[in-house]
Amino acid sequence: MSERALGLRDVVVTAGICVVVVLGAAVVTALLPAEAQAVVFKTPLLIAVLILGTGFALWRIARPRPPG
Repeated sequence: MSERALGLRDVVVTAGICVVVVLGAAVVTALLPAEAQAVVFKTPLLIAVLILGTGFALWRIARPRPPG
């Protein structure tokens, strides 16, 4: 069986989803009270989120795909 190659459409859709997620996170953060915003901006919370997100993405890439 031949594997399906990623095309320009797939890349553009994925990039669009990433932009929407980031903009959504910015809006949600802006709507938080000042105390909660301080937690987001003045603690290593964003670093932890980035590390966990990167780890999840690498795990998804590295795991074997089921046959078929």
